[in-house]
Amino acid sequence: MTIILQNDDYKYELEAVVKIFFPAMHFAFEYQKNDVCGDICAARLKKGKEYTYAFAAVRIGGIIKRICAKVENGCKNYVSECEAALCRCLYICLETVTGKKCAWGMLTGVRPAKLVRQLCDKGMTRDEIFEHLQTNFFVTPEKIALAYDIYKLQQQCVDFAQRQKFSLYVSIPFCPTRCSYCSFISHSVESSHKLIDEYCRLLKRELEIIALYAKRCNLAVETVYFGGGTPTSLEAKALSELFETIEKNFDLSQLREYTVEAGRPDTITEEKLRAIKSHGISRISVNPQTTNDEVLKAIGRRHSAEEFFQGYNLARKIGFDCINTDLIAGLPKDSLLSFEKTLDDVIELCPENITVHSLTLKKSAQMYEGGADSFLGDVGKMLDIASQKLTKNGFLPYYIYRQKNTSENLENVGYSTKGKECLYNIYIMDDTRTILGAGCGASSKLVHSEFDMKRFFNFKYPFEYIRDFDRMNEKKQAISQFFEN
Repeated sequence: MTIILQNDDYKYELEAVVKIFFPAMHFAFEYQKNDVCGDICAARLKKGKEYTYAFAAVRIGGIIKRICAKVENGCKNYVSECEAALCRCLYICLETVTGKKCAWGMLTGVRPAKLVRQLCDKGMTRDEIFEHLQTNFFVTPEKIALAYDIYKLQQQCVDFAQRQKFSLYVSIPFCPTRCSYCSFISHSVESSHKLIDEYCRLLKRELEIIALYAKRCNLAVETVYFGGGTPTSLEAKALSELFETIEKNFDLSQLREYTVEAGRPDTITEEKLRAIKSHGISRISVNPQTTNDEVLKAIGRRHSAEEFFQGYNLARKIGFDCINTDLIAGLPKDSLLSFEKTLDDVIELCPENITVHSLTLKKSAQMYEGGADSFLGDVGKMLDIASQKLTKNGFLPYYIYRQKNTSENLENVGYSTKGKECLYNIYIMDDTRTILGAGCGASSKLVHSEFDMKRFFNFKYPFEYIRDFDRMNEKKQAISQFFEN
């Protein structure tokens, strides 16, 4: 497909609208008015004396749709209004030609609960928020209600105005194997075994550096989150040493939550779980993604569903009272019946958290090469089934996020039993709390307010992290500069 533009203005935004209807598709861009064969999407602006006119046209499979809108030249936020008009016109053309109805309308790259909070902060009522999102973005009432209800629940869990507390994120970028849908910065233990010891040594040093800056700025740790990758790819001794480094260097007196992802069941051992439990970690993830062995094989996982059940039951036996399980809707070789069975299997275990993801394909994922054929058409139905079954069994949605290139432009939702919501998950989806990241691929976000923030990033890959460790940590000076000035 070719996207025809006037210039590079709004290129990113217009491409994002096209990807709502054609995820994981490669596009060509054309800036001339020459005739272009095949399927096209076109958008341009023309400024007149009083109005700027937004034109959009789509030709797919020989079906053509054109539409025009106008923006007053002297209006407030002229540039953003022109962008919105172009995107709306293109969206309407695509919806008409494809016949696809998108539940989230033309919202792309947006954290829905954060958007609702911002509209509430502007003084909008619930009814005004519904009208705004339906009229301007074509979002369905069901999805608006989901985002609104999640925001209201989050208000009961966290104080968005608290500024002197922060979350610590620790990245362990190693996995037993790389899943075919994965785009995270992770490396198989087999291919990167020689890097692990040096990586852990430097990670402990980085945690010490972060702790010094946090103390200098009177920042208190509220949540700690070990993610990856798969943290339990490390041996029990290496995990314990990292936990001890945090205990020795950070003031944990105000800690409310400590999470370690034990996501891959094939990395779980009793020794590792006991090491995690002995250091006071209150929350872990044991992630099946599916309980269908055929699907597990298709996505490149080496464990079986039975190994997931064994790992989960072992965690319960050792005494973990807050366990999350991740599921993915839309995996290859899955079906509505198979997905529903996975839900039933997991609900029967009574975990405190169940997170339901929609399949998302990033360009770095192996499955991306499959293009649109990699997406199942039943993902929306799968999410509906999940919502019905989970709410019926006492789980409420407490956080939500969306990504580009997601099947049917849908969402990822975390469900929780009452009082077991993951605070870190809420904070990472909102720009109201400082997050300090350690390890490769980790990002840090310094927050005074959502209008006064600074971000900096660690190197993506273990080799870079090890090679340029000292240069990378020069960025940490930003912490004291930001909070002391």
